[in-house]
Amino acid sequence: MKNIIIYLLLCIVGLSCKDDSLAAENNSKIEGEKDSFRASIPQPVFSAKPEFVDLYWKAWELAKGRVKHQDGIYQSPYMDENLWDDTIWIWDTEFMVLFCRYAPDIFPGIESLDNFYESILNKRPSALKIQHPDNPPFFAWVEYEYYKMTGDKARLQRVLEDEKFLQRHYDWFESLKRGTELHFPHAWIAMEKGKVGYKWGWVQSGMDNSPRGRGCKGDLMWMDALSQQALSALYISRLADELGDSSVSAEFIKRYEAHKRLLNQYYWDEADGFYYDISDVDNSYVKVRTPAVYWAMLAELADKNQAARLAEYAANPNEFGGTYPWPSVSYSDKDCNREIGDYWRGGVWLPLAYMATKALEMYGYYDIAYTNSYNLLMNMYNTYNQFSPHTIWECYSPSAPLPCERQRENGRELVTPDFCGWSALGPISLFIENVLGFHFIDTTKKLVKWRKQGSGEQGIRNLRFGKIVTDIVAKDDKVTVESNSSYTLIINGKEYSINSGSQIFNLK
Repeated sequence: MKNIIIYLLLCIVGLSCKDDSLAAENNSKIEGEKDSFRASIPQPVFSAKPEFVDLYWKAWELAKGRVKHQDGIYQSPYMDENLWDDTIWIWDTEFMVLFCRYAPDIFPGIESLDNFYESILNKRPSALKIQHPDNPPFFAWVEYEYYKMTGDKARLQRVLEDEKFLQRHYDWFESLKRGTELHFPHAWIAMEKGKVGYKWGWVQSGMDNSPRGRGCKGDLMWMDALSQQALSALYISRLADELGDSSVSAEFIKRYEAHKRLLNQYYWDEADGFYYDISDVDNSYVKVRTPAVYWAMLAELADKNQAARLAEYAANPNEFGGTYPWPSVSYSDKDCNREIGDYWRGGVWLPLAYMATKALEMYGYYDIAYTNSYNLLMNMYNTYNQFSPHTIWECYSPSAPLPCERQRENGRELVTPDFCGWSALGPISLFIENVLGFHFIDTTKKLVKWRKQGSGEQGIRNLRFGKIVTDIVAKDDKVTVESNSSYTLIINGKEYSINSGSQIFNLK
Protein backbone atom coordinates (compact mmCIF):
# COMPACT_ATOMS: atom_id res chain seq x y z
CA MET A 1 0.00 0.00 0.00
CA LYS A 2 2.81 2.35 0.93
CA ASN A 3 4.48 1.70 -2.43
CA ILE A 4 1.24 2.50 -4.28
CA ILE A 5 0.92 5.82 -2.45
CA ILE A 6 4.51 6.72 -3.26
CA TYR A 7 3.93 5.79 -6.91
CA LEU A 8 0.80 7.99 -7.10
CA LEU A 9 2.62 10.90 -5.50
CA LEU A 10 5.44 10.55 -8.00
CA CYS A 11 2.91 10.54 -10.85
CA ILE A 12 1.28 13.69 -9.51
CA VAL A 13 4.64 15.40 -9.14
CA GLY A 14 5.54 14.26 -12.67
CA LEU A 15 2.30 15.61 -14.11
CA SER A 16 2.78 18.86 -12.26
CA CYS A 17 6.31 19.20 -13.63
CA LYS A 18 5.02 18.37 -17.09
CA ASP A 19 2.30 21.06 -16.78
CA ASP A 20 4.88 23.57 -15.56
CA SER A 21 7.12 22.63 -18.48
CA LEU A 22 4.25 23.08 -20.97
CA ALA A 23 3.31 26.42 -19.41
CA ALA A 24 6.90 27.60 -19.63
CA GLU A 25 7.07 26.43 -23.24
CA ASN A 26 3.82 28.26 -24.10
CA ASN A 27 4.99 31.43 -22.37
CA SER A 28 8.26 31.24 -24.25
CA LYS A 29 6.36 30.80 -27.52
CA ILE A 30 4.14 33.81 -26.76
CA GLU A 31 7.17 35.94 -25.91
CA GLY A 32 8.87 34.79 -29.10
CA GLU A 33 5.83 35.73 -31.18
CA LYS A 34 5.71 39.13 -29.46
CA ASP A 35 9.41 39.73 -30.16
CA SER A 36 8.95 38.70 -33.80
CA PHE A 37 5.93 41.01 -34.15
CA ARG A 38 7.75 43.96 -32.61
CA ALA A 39 10.81 43.35 -34.78
CA SER A 40 8.72 44.31 -37.83
CA ILE A 41 7.51 47.61 -36.34
CA PRO A 42 9.28 50.88 -35.51
CA GLN A 43 10.47 50.88 -31.89
CA PRO A 44 10.20 54.24 -30.13
CA VAL A 45 12.57 55.40 -27.40
CA PHE A 46 11.36 58.08 -24.96
CA SER A 47 12.90 58.09 -21.50
CA ALA A 48 10.96 61.24 -20.53
CA LYS A 49 7.64 59.38 -20.74
CA PRO A 50 8.08 55.59 -21.04
CA GLU A 51 4.32 55.36 -20.46
CA PHE A 52 3.82 56.62 -24.02
CA VAL A 53 5.91 53.69 -25.28
CA ASP A 54 3.70 51.28 -23.33
CA LEU A 55 0.58 52.81 -24.88
CA TYR A 56 2.22 52.63 -28.32
CA TRP A 57 2.65 48.86 -28.04
CA LYS A 58 -0.86 48.45 -26.65
CA ALA A 59 -2.21 50.21 -29.77
CA TRP A 60 -0.31 47.88 -32.09
CA GLU A 61 -1.47 44.79 -30.19
CA LEU A 62 -5.09 45.92 -30.47
CA ALA A 63 -4.61 46.80 -34.15
CA LYS A 64 -3.30 43.27 -34.76
CA GLY A 65 -6.72 42.02 -33.69
CA ARG A 66 -8.35 44.28 -36.29
CA VAL A 67 -6.76 42.43 -39.21
CA LYS A 68 -9.71 40.42 -40.49
CA HIS A 69 -10.15 37.63 -43.01
CA GLN A 70 -13.46 37.12 -44.77
CA ASP A 71 -14.76 35.22 -47.78
CA GLY A 72 -16.73 36.95 -50.51
CA ILE A 73 -14.79 40.22 -50.62
CA TYR A 74 -12.19 41.61 -52.99
CA GLN A 75 -9.41 42.27 -50.46
CA SER A 76 -8.87 39.87 -47.58
CA PRO A 77 -7.27 40.35 -45.11
CA TYR A 78 -8.42 43.90 -44.46
CA MET A 79 -8.44 46.37 -41.56
CA ASP A 80 -11.64 46.31 -39.54
CA GLU A 81 -12.66 49.38 -37.52
CA ASN A 82 -14.14 47.34 -34.61
CA LEU A 83 -17.83 48.10 -34.98
CA TRP A 84 -19.84 45.67 -37.13
CA ASP A 85 -18.28 42.58 -38.68
CA ASP A 86 -20.37 42.85 -41.87
CA THR A 87 -19.79 46.58 -42.45
CA ILE A 88 -16.92 48.87 -43.44
CA TRP A 89 -16.64 52.64 -43.31
CA ILE A 90 -14.70 54.75 -45.77
CA TRP A 91 -13.30 57.37 -43.45
CA ASP A 92 -12.38 54.91 -40.68
CA THR A 93 -10.37 52.90 -43.19
CA GLU A 94 -8.74 55.95 -44.76
CA PHE A 95 -7.50 57.07 -41.35
CA MET A 96 -6.27 53.58 -40.43
CA VAL A 97 -3.94 53.65 -43.45
CA LEU A 98 -2.06 56.48 -41.75
CA PHE A 99 -0.75 54.31 -38.93
CA CYS A 100 -0.67 51.03 -40.88
CA ARG A 101 1.91 52.57 -43.25
CA TYR A 102 4.51 52.21 -40.48
CA ALA A 103 4.23 48.42 -40.75
CA PRO A 104 2.80 47.76 -44.23
CA ASP A 105 4.01 44.15 -44.36
CA ILE A 106 1.79 43.24 -41.40
CA PHE A 107 -1.16 45.62 -41.58
CA PRO A 108 -3.17 45.72 -44.85
CA GLY A 109 -4.21 49.36 -44.52
CA ILE A 110 -3.74 50.57 -48.07
CA GLU A 111 -5.02 47.29 -49.52
CA SER A 112 -8.25 47.73 -47.53
CA LEU A 113 -9.12 50.75 -49.68
CA ASP A 114 -9.54 48.37 -52.61
CA ASN A 115 -12.73 47.03 -51.03
CA PHE A 116 -14.26 50.47 -51.62
CA TYR A 117 -12.77 51.09 -55.05
CA GLU A 118 -13.81 47.70 -56.39
CA SER A 119 -17.28 47.73 -54.86
CA ILE A 120 -18.26 51.34 -55.64
CA LEU A 121 -16.45 51.91 -58.93
CA ASN A 122 -16.04 48.44 -60.49
CA LYS A 123 -19.35 47.16 -59.06
CA ARG A 124 -17.86 43.95 -57.70
CA PRO A 125 -20.21 42.09 -55.32
CA SER A 126 -19.02 42.01 -51.72
CA ALA A 127 -19.99 40.34 -48.46
CA LEU A 128 -19.14 43.64 -46.73
CA LYS A 129 -21.66 46.45 -46.58
CA ILE A 130 -20.41 50.00 -47.12
CA GLN A 131 -22.60 51.79 -44.60
CA HIS A 132 -22.10 55.32 -45.91
CA PRO A 133 -20.67 55.42 -49.44
CA ASP A 134 -20.71 59.23 -49.18
CA ASN A 135 -18.34 59.27 -46.20
CA PRO A 136 -15.51 61.85 -46.36
CA PRO A 137 -13.54 61.33 -49.62
CA PHE A 138 -9.82 61.77 -49.01
CA PHE A 139 -8.42 58.64 -50.64
CA ALA A 140 -5.85 60.61 -52.65
CA TRP A 141 -4.27 62.16 -49.54
CA VAL A 142 -3.75 58.80 -47.80
CA GLU A 143 -2.54 57.15 -51.02
CA TYR A 144 0.04 59.95 -51.23
CA GLU A 145 1.15 59.52 -47.61
CA TYR A 146 1.48 55.77 -48.10
CA TYR A 147 3.50 56.28 -51.28
CA LYS A 148 5.90 58.68 -49.56
CA MET A 149 6.51 56.12 -46.81
CA THR A 150 6.88 53.04 -49.01
CA GLY A 151 7.81 54.27 -52.49
CA ASP A 152 5.34 51.72 -53.90
CA LYS A 153 5.06 53.10 -57.44
CA ALA A 154 3.25 49.97 -58.67
CA ARG A 155 0.40 50.80 -56.31
CA LEU A 156 0.41 54.39 -57.52
CA GLN A 157 0.36 53.28 -61.14
CA ARG A 158 -2.64 51.04 -60.49
CA VAL A 159 -4.88 53.51 -58.64
CA LEU A 160 -4.07 56.55 -60.79
CA GLU A 161 -3.26 55.28 -64.29
CA ASP A 162 -4.45 51.70 -64.82
CA GLU A 163 -7.77 51.81 -62.95
CA LYS A 164 -8.05 55.59 -62.47
CA PHE A 165 -9.73 54.90 -59.13
CA LEU A 166 -8.90 58.29 -57.64
CA GLN A 167 -10.17 60.34 -60.58
CA ARG A 168 -13.26 58.16 -60.95
CA HIS A 169 -14.13 58.42 -57.28
CA TYR A 170 -13.70 62.19 -57.36
CA ASP A 171 -16.13 62.40 -60.32
CA TRP A 172 -18.51 59.89 -58.71
CA PHE A 173 -18.68 61.98 -55.52
CA GLU A 174 -19.41 65.07 -57.61
CA SER A 175 -22.30 63.29 -59.37
CA LEU A 176 -24.19 62.04 -56.28
CA LYS A 177 -27.77 63.13 -55.64
CA ARG A 178 -29.67 62.83 -52.38
CA GLY A 179 -31.44 59.50 -52.13
CA THR A 180 -29.36 57.85 -54.86
CA GLU A 181 -29.76 54.06 -54.87
CA LEU A 182 -26.56 52.18 -55.61
CA HIS A 183 -25.98 48.57 -56.66
CA PHE A 184 -25.44 47.39 -53.07
CA PRO A 185 -27.30 47.93 -49.74
CA HIS A 186 -26.33 51.12 -47.96
CA ALA A 187 -27.64 53.91 -45.76
CA TRP A 188 -29.34 56.93 -47.30
CA ILE A 189 -27.15 59.07 -49.57
CA ALA A 190 -27.12 62.65 -48.28
CA MET A 191 -24.45 64.14 -50.57
CA GLU A 192 -25.52 66.50 -53.35
CA LYS A 193 -23.56 69.21 -55.09
CA GLY A 194 -25.05 72.71 -55.11
CA LYS A 195 -24.04 76.03 -56.62
CA VAL A 196 -21.62 77.04 -53.86
CA GLY A 197 -20.70 73.69 -52.31
CA TYR A 198 -22.22 70.47 -51.04
CA LYS A 199 -25.27 69.44 -49.09
CA TRP A 200 -24.52 66.52 -46.80
CA GLY A 201 -25.64 64.79 -43.61
CA TRP A 202 -24.38 64.42 -40.07
CA VAL A 203 -23.79 60.65 -39.97
CA GLN A 204 -22.60 60.73 -43.59
CA SER A 205 -19.98 63.38 -42.71
CA GLY A 206 -18.95 61.19 -39.79
CA MET A 207 -19.95 63.71 -37.10
CA ASP A 208 -23.18 61.97 -36.12
CA ASN A 209 -24.82 64.19 -33.46
CA SER A 210 -22.78 67.36 -33.96
CA PRO A 211 -24.60 70.65 -33.30
CA ARG A 212 -23.42 71.83 -36.72
CA GLY A 213 -26.36 73.31 -38.58
CA ARG A 214 -27.96 74.81 -35.47
CA GLY A 215 -30.34 77.54 -36.59
CA CYS A 216 -29.60 77.02 -40.28
CA LYS A 217 -32.17 78.31 -42.76
CA GLY A 218 -32.75 75.60 -45.33
CA ASP A 219 -30.03 73.06 -46.07
CA LEU A 220 -26.53 73.22 -44.63
CA MET A 221 -23.61 73.57 -47.04
CA TRP A 222 -20.67 71.75 -45.44
CA MET A 223 -17.29 73.46 -45.54
CA ASP A 224 -15.46 70.19 -44.91
CA ALA A 225 -17.07 68.44 -47.90
CA LEU A 226 -15.81 71.26 -50.12
CA SER A 227 -12.38 71.17 -48.47
CA GLN A 228 -12.11 67.38 -48.80
CA GLN A 229 -12.91 67.49 -52.51
CA ALA A 230 -10.26 70.19 -52.86
CA LEU A 231 -7.84 67.98 -50.91
CA SER A 232 -8.57 65.09 -53.27
CA ALA A 233 -8.01 67.24 -56.34
CA LEU A 234 -4.74 68.61 -54.93
CA TYR A 235 -3.31 65.17 -54.16
CA ILE A 236 -4.49 63.60 -57.41
CA SER A 237 -2.47 66.36 -59.08
CA ARG A 238 0.58 65.65 -56.89
CA LEU A 239 0.39 61.91 -57.46
CA ALA A 240 0.12 62.52 -61.20
CA ASP A 241 3.30 64.59 -60.96
CA GLU A 242 5.03 61.59 -59.37
CA LEU A 243 4.12 59.55 -62.46
CA GLY A 244 4.97 62.34 -64.89
CA ASP A 245 1.35 62.67 -66.03
CA SER A 246 1.18 66.41 -66.71
CA SER A 247 -2.30 66.21 -68.26
CA VAL A 248 -4.00 64.75 -65.16
CA SER A 249 -1.94 67.04 -62.92
CA ALA A 250 -3.05 70.17 -64.78
CA GLU A 251 -6.69 69.07 -64.93
CA PHE A 252 -6.96 68.47 -61.20
CA ILE A 253 -5.03 71.52 -60.09
CA LYS A 254 -7.58 73.53 -62.06
CA ARG A 255 -10.39 71.81 -60.14
CA TYR A 256 -8.54 72.45 -56.90
CA GLU A 257 -8.28 76.17 -57.61
CA ALA A 258 -12.02 76.32 -58.32
CA HIS A 259 -12.77 74.77 -54.91
CA LYS A 260 -10.33 77.17 -53.28
CA ARG A 261 -12.01 80.24 -54.77
CA LEU A 262 -15.43 78.97 -53.69
CA LEU A 263 -14.42 78.26 -50.10
CA ASN A 264 -12.74 81.61 -49.61
CA GLN A 265 -15.52 83.58 -51.28
CA TYR A 266 -18.44 82.08 -49.35
CA TYR A 267 -17.25 80.30 -46.21
CA TRP A 268 -14.60 82.56 -44.68
CA ASP A 269 -15.82 84.96 -41.99
CA GLU A 270 -13.22 87.69 -41.76
CA ALA A 271 -14.66 89.08 -38.52
CA ASP A 272 -14.25 85.80 -36.65
CA GLY A 273 -11.27 84.49 -38.63
CA PHE A 274 -13.00 81.16 -39.27
CA TYR A 275 -14.46 79.03 -42.07
CA TYR A 276 -18.10 78.30 -41.24
CA ASP A 277 -20.71 76.09 -42.83
CA ILE A 278 -23.29 78.20 -44.63
CA SER A 279 -27.02 78.13 -45.46
CA ASP A 280 -28.05 77.26 -49.01
CA VAL A 281 -30.88 79.83 -48.75
CA ASP A 282 -28.89 83.02 -48.30
CA ASN A 283 -25.24 81.87 -47.85
CA SER A 284 -25.32 83.12 -44.25
CA TYR A 285 -22.77 81.70 -41.80
CA VAL A 286 -23.90 78.95 -39.45
CA LYS A 287 -21.67 79.74 -36.51
CA VAL A 288 -20.83 76.46 -34.86
CA ARG A 289 -17.08 75.97 -34.55
CA THR A 290 -15.62 72.45 -34.80
CA PRO A 291 -12.17 71.06 -35.71
CA ALA A 292 -13.62 70.18 -39.13
CA VAL A 293 -12.43 73.69 -40.08
CA TYR A 294 -8.86 72.34 -40.27
CA TRP A 295 -9.71 70.37 -43.42
CA ALA A 296 -9.35 73.75 -45.12
CA MET A 297 -5.82 74.14 -43.78
CA LEU A 298 -4.88 70.55 -44.59
CA ALA A 299 -5.95 71.21 -48.19
CA GLU A 300 -3.84 74.41 -48.16
CA LEU A 301 -6.87 76.55 -48.98
CA ALA A 302 -6.09 79.23 -46.38
CA ASP A 303 -3.55 81.99 -46.91
CA LYS A 304 -0.93 82.72 -44.23
CA ASN A 305 -3.10 85.28 -42.42
CA GLN A 306 -6.13 82.98 -42.38
CA ALA A 307 -3.99 80.08 -41.16
CA ALA A 308 -2.58 82.23 -38.35
CA ARG A 309 -6.06 82.99 -37.10
CA LEU A 310 -7.09 79.34 -37.25
CA ALA A 311 -3.91 78.39 -35.38
CA GLU A 312 -4.98 80.71 -32.56
CA TYR A 313 -8.17 78.69 -32.16
CA ALA A 314 -6.11 75.50 -31.99
CA ALA A 315 -4.06 76.86 -29.09
CA ASN A 316 -6.89 78.60 -27.22
CA PRO A 317 -8.10 76.56 -24.20
CA ASN A 318 -11.58 78.05 -24.66
CA GLU A 319 -11.71 76.70 -28.22
CA PHE A 320 -9.71 73.59 -29.21
CA GLY A 321 -6.56 73.75 -27.06
CA GLY A 322 -5.69 73.41 -23.40
CA THR A 323 -5.29 70.42 -21.11
CA TYR A 324 -7.85 68.36 -23.03
CA PRO A 325 -7.29 69.44 -26.64
CA TRP A 326 -9.43 68.84 -29.72
CA PRO A 327 -13.02 68.69 -28.43
CA SER A 328 -15.35 67.93 -31.34
CA VAL A 329 -17.13 71.23 -30.83
CA SER A 330 -15.52 74.37 -29.41
CA TYR A 331 -15.39 74.65 -25.64
CA SER A 332 -17.04 78.06 -26.07
CA ASP A 333 -20.08 76.54 -27.80
CA LYS A 334 -23.28 76.28 -25.75
CA ASP A 335 -23.80 72.70 -26.93
CA CYS A 336 -20.35 71.46 -25.89
CA ASN A 337 -20.93 68.80 -23.23
CA ARG A 338 -17.85 69.13 -21.02
CA GLU A 339 -19.18 66.60 -18.53
CA ILE A 340 -19.40 63.44 -20.68
CA GLY A 341 -18.49 64.58 -24.23
CA ASP A 342 -21.74 63.15 -25.63
CA TYR A 343 -20.09 61.77 -28.77
CA TRP A 344 -19.66 64.63 -31.30
CA ARG A 345 -20.87 67.30 -28.86
CA GLY A 346 -17.50 67.63 -27.16
CA GLY A 347 -15.94 64.16 -27.28
CA VAL A 348 -12.29 64.06 -28.34
CA TRP A 349 -11.89 62.04 -31.54
CA LEU A 350 -8.51 60.92 -32.81
CA PRO A 351 -9.30 61.29 -36.54
CA LEU A 352 -10.13 64.98 -36.17
CA ALA A 353 -7.20 65.50 -33.81
CA TYR A 354 -4.79 63.86 -36.25
CA MET A 355 -6.13 65.70 -39.28
CA ALA A 356 -6.01 69.06 -37.49
CA THR A 357 -2.46 68.39 -36.29
CA LYS A 358 -1.30 67.68 -39.85
CA ALA A 359 -3.08 70.89 -40.94
CA LEU A 360 -1.10 72.92 -38.39
CA GLU A 361 2.12 71.36 -39.69
CA MET A 362 1.27 72.48 -43.23
CA TYR A 363 1.73 76.09 -42.12
CA GLY A 364 4.62 75.55 -39.72
CA TYR A 365 2.75 75.57 -36.39
CA TYR A 366 4.82 72.77 -34.94
CA ASP A 367 4.76 74.08 -31.37
CA ILE A 368 0.97 74.00 -31.16
CA ALA A 369 0.96 70.59 -32.86
CA TYR A 370 3.44 69.30 -30.28
CA THR A 371 1.65 70.72 -27.22
CA ASN A 372 -1.77 69.47 -28.25
CA SER A 373 -0.41 66.06 -29.22
CA TYR A 374 1.48 65.68 -25.94
CA ASN A 375 -1.58 66.65 -23.89
CA LEU A 376 -3.82 64.33 -25.89
CA LEU A 377 -1.46 61.38 -25.43
CA MET A 378 -1.23 62.15 -21.73
CA ASN A 379 -5.03 61.98 -21.52
CA MET A 380 -5.14 58.73 -23.48
CA TYR A 381 -2.48 57.16 -21.27
CA ASN A 382 -4.12 58.33 -18.03
CA THR A 383 -7.43 56.89 -19.22
CA TYR A 384 -5.69 53.63 -20.12
CA ASN A 385 -3.98 53.50 -16.74
CA GLN A 386 -6.80 54.66 -14.46
CA PHE A 387 -10.04 53.48 -16.08
CA SER A 388 -11.13 49.85 -16.36
CA PRO A 389 -11.08 48.11 -18.75
CA HIS A 390 -7.55 49.33 -19.45
CA THR A 391 -7.71 49.90 -23.18
CA ILE A 392 -7.96 52.45 -26.00
CA TRP A 393 -11.38 53.95 -26.69
CA GLU A 394 -13.45 55.16 -29.64
CA CYS A 395 -13.31 58.73 -28.30
CA TYR A 396 -12.48 60.52 -25.06
CA SER A 397 -13.89 62.86 -22.46
CA PRO A 398 -13.09 66.58 -22.94
CA SER A 399 -12.62 67.17 -19.22
CA ALA A 400 -11.12 64.11 -17.50
CA PRO A 401 -9.03 60.99 -18.21
CA LEU A 402 -12.11 58.98 -19.12
CA PRO A 403 -13.73 57.51 -22.20
CA CYS A 404 -16.44 59.63 -23.77
CA GLU A 405 -20.02 58.79 -22.96
CA ARG A 406 -23.05 59.25 -25.18
CA GLN A 407 -26.40 60.48 -23.91
CA ARG A 408 -29.19 58.05 -24.78
CA GLU A 409 -32.91 58.14 -23.98
CA ASN A 410 -32.43 55.51 -21.28
CA GLY A 411 -29.24 57.00 -19.85
CA ARG A 412 -25.54 57.30 -20.59
CA GLU A 413 -23.62 54.81 -22.68
CA LEU A 414 -19.86 54.29 -22.86
CA VAL A 415 -18.30 54.43 -26.32
CA THR A 416 -16.63 51.38 -27.89
CA PRO A 417 -13.49 49.95 -26.22
CA ASP A 418 -10.46 48.35 -27.94
CA PHE A 419 -10.85 50.86 -30.78
CA CYS A 420 -7.73 50.51 -32.91
CA GLY A 421 -9.38 51.41 -35.38
CA TRP A 422 -8.52 55.00 -35.90
CA SER A 423 -7.79 55.74 -32.23
CA ALA A 424 -4.39 54.12 -32.83
CA LEU A 425 -3.50 57.36 -34.61
CA GLY A 426 -2.74 58.90 -31.21
CA PRO A 427 -0.41 56.35 -29.56
CA ILE A 428 1.29 55.52 -32.89
CA SER A 429 1.22 58.35 -35.41
CA LEU A 430 0.98 61.44 -33.18
CA PHE A 431 3.60 59.90 -30.89
CA ILE A 432 6.10 59.24 -33.70
CA GLU A 433 5.41 62.38 -35.73
CA ASN A 434 4.65 65.09 -33.19
CA VAL A 435 5.79 64.07 -29.70
CA LEU A 436 9.01 62.34 -30.74
CA GLY A 437 9.05 64.78 -33.66
CA PHE A 438 9.72 62.69 -36.80
CA HIS A 439 7.27 64.84 -38.70
CA PHE A 440 8.54 64.31 -42.25
CA ILE A 441 9.57 60.96 -43.73
CA ASP A 442 9.86 60.62 -47.50
CA THR A 443 11.54 57.66 -49.12
CA THR A 444 11.29 59.25 -52.58
CA LYS A 445 13.57 62.02 -51.33
CA LYS A 446 15.53 59.78 -48.93
CA LEU A 447 14.80 62.37 -46.29
CA VAL A 448 13.81 62.40 -42.60
CA LYS A 449 13.13 65.59 -40.63
CA TRP A 450 13.33 65.38 -36.86
CA ARG A 451 12.09 68.17 -34.65
CA LYS A 452 13.87 67.03 -31.50
CA GLN A 453 12.82 68.51 -28.16
CA GLY A 454 13.93 68.03 -24.58
CA SER A 455 16.71 65.87 -23.18
CA GLY A 456 17.22 62.30 -22.11
CA GLU A 457 17.16 59.31 -24.41
CA GLN A 458 14.76 59.60 -27.31
CA GLY A 459 14.37 58.52 -30.90
CA ILE A 460 13.24 55.56 -32.93
CA ARG A 461 14.69 52.21 -33.93
CA ASN A 462 13.78 50.00 -36.85
CA LEU A 463 12.16 52.84 -38.78
CA ARG A 464 11.43 51.57 -42.29
CA PHE A 465 10.75 53.83 -45.25
CA GLY A 466 11.08 52.30 -48.67
CA LYS A 467 14.10 49.99 -48.56
CA ILE A 468 15.80 51.99 -45.83
CA VAL A 469 15.87 50.63 -42.26
CA THR A 470 17.37 52.93 -39.67
CA ASP A 471 17.83 53.60 -35.94
CA ILE A 472 17.95 57.27 -34.86
CA VAL A 473 18.50 57.66 -31.13
CA ALA A 474 19.74 60.65 -29.13
CA LYS A 475 20.98 60.70 -25.58
CA ASP A 476 20.83 64.39 -24.73
CA ASP A 477 22.92 65.97 -27.55
CA LYS A 478 24.68 62.83 -28.70
CA VAL A 479 22.96 61.17 -31.66
CA THR A 480 23.66 57.62 -32.82
CA VAL A 481 22.39 56.52 -36.23
CA GLU A 482 22.44 53.04 -37.74
CA SER A 483 21.26 52.51 -41.29
CA ASN A 484 21.36 49.96 -44.08
CA SER A 485 21.52 52.73 -46.68
CA SER A 486 22.29 56.41 -47.14
CA TYR A 487 19.76 59.20 -46.62
CA THR A 488 19.54 62.78 -45.35
CA LEU A 489 18.55 63.49 -41.75
CA ILE A 490 17.60 67.05 -40.76
CA ILE A 491 17.51 67.70 -37.01
CA ASN A 492 16.03 71.04 -35.95
CA GLY A 493 16.98 72.58 -39.28
CA LYS A 494 20.55 71.24 -39.48
CA GLU A 495 21.34 68.71 -42.21
CA TYR A 496 23.31 65.49 -41.67
CA SER A 497 24.34 63.02 -44.37
CA ILE A 498 23.68 59.50 -43.15
CA ASN A 499 25.74 56.67 -44.62
CA SER A 500 25.28 52.93 -44.53
CA GLY A 501 26.54 51.59 -41.22
CA SER A 502 26.93 53.37 -37.90
CA GLN A 503 27.78 56.98 -37.06
CA ILE A 504 27.69 59.26 -34.05
CA PHE A 505 27.55 63.04 -33.95
CA ASN A 506 26.92 65.79 -31.42
CA LEU A 507 24.22 68.41 -31.86
CA LYS A 508 26.29 71.07 -30.09
